[in-house]
Amino acid sequence: MPVLSGQMVELCGREPEQQAITALLTAARAGGSGALVLRGEPGIGKTSLLEYAAATAAEMRLLRGTGIEVEAELPFAGLQLLLRPALVCLDALPGPQRAALATALGLEAGAASEPMLVGLGVLSLLTEYADGIGALVVIDDAQWLDRASQDALLFAARRLQADGVVILFAARDGEGSFPAPGIPEQRLAGLSLEASATLLQGRSISPSVRYRLLAEARGNPLALLELPVAVAVAAERSVDLGVGSLPLTDLLRAAFHGQVSRLPDATRTLLLVLATDETGELGVLLRAAESLGAGIDDLAPAEEAGLLHRGEGLGATVDFRHPLIRAAVYQGAPLAQRLAAHRALAAALDAPEHADRHAWHLAAAATGPDEQTATVLEHTAVRARERGGHKAATAAYDRAARLSVELEAKTRREALAAQSALEAGELDHADQLAKRASGREIAEPMRAGLAQVRALARFWQGAFPEAHRLLIDAAYPISGSAPEQAAGMLLQALHTAWYLGEAQLSEVLERIAALEFPPAHPMTPATEYVGRLLYRGPAEPISLTDTLAEIRSRGEVSDQVLVMLCGVALARGQDTAAYTLATAQIARHRAAGAAGRLPTVLFFAAETDIFTGRLRNAHTTVAEARELARDTGQQQWVHQLASVQAHLEALAGDADACREHADIGLAGDTPGSMAPGAPWAHWSLGLLELGLGRAEAALSRFDRLTRDPMRHHVCATHSVPDLVEAAVRLGAPDRATATFTRFEQWAHSAREPWADALVLRCAALLDDANAEKHYLQALQTHDRDGRPIEYARTALLFGEWLRRARRKAEARTHLNDALEVFDRLGMHPWSQRTRNELTATGATDDNTRPSPATLSGLTPQELQIVRLAAQGLSNRDIAAQLFLSHRTVGYHLYKAYPKLGVTSRGELKDVAAQFE
Repeated sequence: MPVLSGQMVELCGREPEQQAITALLTAARAGGSGALVLRGEPGIGKTSLLEYAAATAAEMRLLRGTGIEVEAELPFAGLQLLLRPALVCLDALPGPQRAALATALGLEAGAASEPMLVGLGVLSLLTEYADGIGALVVIDDAQWLDRASQDALLFAARRLQADGVVILFAARDGEGSFPAPGIPEQRLAGLSLEASATLLQGRSISPSVRYRLLAEARGNPLALLELPVAVAVAAERSVDLGVGSLPLTDLLRAAFHGQVSRLPDATRTLLLVLATDETGELGVLLRAAESLGAGIDDLAPAEEAGLLHRGEGLGATVDFRHPLIRAAVYQGAPLAQRLAAHRALAAALDAPEHADRHAWHLAAAATGPDEQTATVLEHTAVRARERGGHKAATAAYDRAARLSVELEAKTRREALAAQSALEAGELDHADQLAKRASGREIAEPMRAGLAQVRALARFWQGAFPEAHRLLIDAAYPISGSAPEQAAGMLLQALHTAWYLGEAQLSEVLERIAALEFPPAHPMTPATEYVGRLLYRGPAEPISLTDTLAEIRSRGEVSDQVLVMLCGVALARGQDTAAYTLATAQIARHRAAGAAGRLPTVLFFAAETDIFTGRLRNAHTTVAEARELARDTGQQQWVHQLASVQAHLEALAGDADACREHADIGLAGDTPGSMAPGAPWAHWSLGLLELGLGRAEAALSRFDRLTRDPMRHHVCATHSVPDLVEAAVRLGAPDRATATFTRFEQWAHSAREPWADALVLRCAALLDDANAEKHYLQALQTHDRDGRPIEYARTALLFGEWLRRARRKAEARTHLNDALEVFDRLGMHPWSQRTRNELTATGATDDNTRPSPATLSGLTPQELQIVRLAAQGLSNRDIAAQLFLSHRTVGYHLYKAYPKLGVTSRGELKDVAAQFE
């Protein structure tokens, strides 16, 4: 039971919260996992519920952590304290995870890893620590955790599945910040009047005071336990405590300050030092306090008053009984005393391992510009950035800038702070810092870099037009002196222009073409390839494969350039080469633990899977990409991938799911630009309507894709044959003429057989007199195995045309070819439409044929794990690739075996082929 006011107390009125915690612990003992955030005002009972969980966990392994406000700017400080007991399992982690986590925790020197690789290391470490008996992780005052620890723990919490781990966070309202999207939350309200009265039982207070306290406390347990003492003390001293005139938190703080004010001066000095550092390390506390005239004996009065308690675990520590006591001590002290405490702590923290805390106390003690302190803080920022603590680096650079004496140093540090804020995802802060620094006289390259920071911040907030103009305007002045920097900005502008329209794209492409690189520079072939994005002329197309070979022969380009090349390749119809590049990037990012970079390239892979009829692959890829995008906070990709998911559901005829996901993709329109998921959403909804036989509704959707800002998008190009079919079915072929002409020009410039086959299919629909010739030529040009969906749709249309021409036997041949593909791929509306046509030819409807698409019943994640296991990968190898724990991988394999009709891992190879 938790200890409050020196007494053992029972939890009153918290049965629903207790039941929720007990359920999580029960599930974990059975091999499940879960996480929960407890939110509420100070004193509402969050800590007591964590103590209840710790007591209820019994044999489960326990990890305790607390966010410490003064360490909120020290990267991974919270994680270091939390994971100490579990580090005995560190060597069991896969090499990259072990190295990333050890570096982040300061156990080893090394380069900064991808942030999510640290989170995956935390997940794996917790799984190992659970070791079959379960583990409970409780984190109090989560709002004060440093950002790097928050990110790692939340990533791990979102990826928990079958690991036997429960993570409980307690976060206070109104102070700090602990956003935890994707994690269940329980908000603690005040206790009922009956429970509140129970807590006051046995107190020697008058009925009038009891009534007053019940009204003022509003069910806050800490207030009910502490205010009677404060009221009694105030009455003795004839002091008006202010009950009824202060907010509850201020009232409690005042109550605690009243207790502190009765202590001896030396004790109050020692408490102020403790409140100023708050880590509670006794050695540091006493060294700092000694310089201010206090010693260890001065702790006794505070301990006797019940204001402190000794820490648990490694090292001698002391801490306040409640965080509000710390706030009462620190805020109640005069400014001069607070500054003296910071100086004393800076002097006491003179060991190398305390360099960052030393720097922050020096900064807190500074009363004006101080270059020496600014330099020390900059070194702290560099260390934070090297360990992936971008928020901590932002704060250190920003404070160093404010302490800088010279204007040049101030501006440089502000620019570094802006870049770090962007890397931390603090978009508004990054924009403000960059805007402030760019308002001074600075060199053009630095000005351009600041503009890029602002542009990226605005882009990620959905302000595409503003981001685009910032990039364009800043790249021009440096295009001659710093072409590589300008190229990076213009490639980013190509991304913003993608959502604005062809005019903006053309402007960027012209500026990219004007950049001059040395002939042997790797950017030369890259920019030449990108320049063909909108080309529709007769010249021989440049292949992505040749471009990549040219780049490799000259050096390397950034991941940003490779991503752009992949996108351009898809827009040019070079799907196979784009898929090869995307899968290579996926493998690289998996190996590096770069979970945040995967959604983009997984999106490209999913597109090509759809185009080539690998629908199972697409389902798996989209599901993983959406989950990673959600877990890494990339809402743009969550929406865009929902639109791709809608397309798969349109093909399957799942109308409700398709519309639900399309609505997600259409969310986020901003003035002057479209929602990133809009093109795929409109195509998906149109395809759904076309499959269901509603040509007019389908044409309305497809028609939107023919106009800016969408008509240059990949799915807009691919949807043209659907538009032509809908227009012809509606009896309005003229509504497709202009769009088909544009598509024909594009196909001629792309020179891809699959595109030529689609041109022939459209021609057959629009030219009935020559339809047979066009259909036959299209079927010969199609790649039946490589792009089965388009082959089957052409066969269906030809079969329909033959049936209308009363050539029923010939029609059945093509219709059966189409039906085999539609059944195999689970395209139910198209299967039904084909069966209807077969019936019209006099064929017998064969409904006994099993559909391989539903043969296994595997979920996308199970299918992904089965495929990797069939390749011979171990559970740990699979876990590292998919950002899961090895226990979760084993759990999914165990569920998959009976669905596949196998009993062992060795049999998986025999069934893996049917999933390709």
